[in-house]
Amino acid sequence: MNTINETNFKFPNLKSVYKGKVREVYNINDELLVMIATDRLSAFDVILPRQIPFKGQILNQIATKMMNETAAIVPNWLMANPDENVAVGHLCEPFKVEMVIRGYLSGHAAREYKLGKRVLCGVAMAEGLKENDQFPPETSGPIITPSTKAENGEHDEDISREDILANGIVSEEDYVVLEDYTRKLFQRGTEIAAKRGLILVDTKYEFGKTKEGKIVLIDEIHTPDSSRYFYADGYQERQDNGEAQKQLSKEFVRQWLIENGFQGKENQQIPAMSDDKVIEISNRYIELYEQITGEVFVKASTDNVLERIEKNVNSFLESKQ
Repeated sequence: MNTINETNFKFPNLKSVYKGKVREVYNINDELLVMIATDRLSAFDVILPRQIPFKGQILNQIATKMMNETAAIVPNWLMANPDENVAVGHLCEPFKVEMVIRGYLSGHAAREYKLGKRVLCGVAMAEGLKENDQFPPETSGPIITPSTKAENGEHDEDISREDILANGIVSEEDYVVLEDYTRKLFQRGTEIAAKRGLILVDTKYEFGKTKEGKIVLIDEIHTPDSSRYFYADGYQERQDNGEAQKQLSKEFVRQWLIENGFQGKENQQIPAMSDDKVIEISNRYIELYEQITGEVFVKASTDNVLERIEKNVNSFLESKQ
């Protein structure tokens, strides 16, 4: 089965190419960005050796759907989707922080909490919480715990609001907008998830500025790579019984890596991923898509997938001339 590991397109008026962990972004004439979702899989800020069939299509289509469902409350960069793996939008200057928001004590926050930490990114976490408990809405929750946006090969780092402002990473005027947009998006994402019988546990948002100075949402939103979901049915019962939560996220990949001795730390070996494991992960991503969107996933043809993408993007760019 053909997967997309990397692309090397020469689109008309191409100015530059940025290759992230999962997406590759083509700058067209300093006006448009063509974002291609590959099938690469990353965890603990490391790109794993095997690609996952249909993963790029899944992430691109979830992000597109969620951008459309939130555009009325927060402006975003998206213009069109000329291909199942492609989003095209306005050129933006990204802010150098990722806005992470957490409604529940899970994932990284839970791991820090277990180490005895009660402050994350300058935000206090209540005492007496169990893993996967909701942050008490009447006191602190949801909490915003930003991280620096790492360059290739580096790890994202937790950072506080105070340090972001003190170091001039984002101006206070802009940061107030980022916080406001983050809370509004999380609230809308929570409402969308509830309709699907899900709980939006935590997620991250990225923002940028257009040439005109407008702050907009960029990149992905509410995908299983950027978000964690629990099944609402039985959530409280599992918490009361001290059981693990049923969840929809990339956490199952992280747990498999941890069980096989890998957490992205120095001198750790990435475990070998069998064909069966690759297919299992692909099927889990399809399950995630269908649960999150409430729609049946339709696999795009993977025959000559790079030719397909190049043709569709070129046709779109020609239509814009």
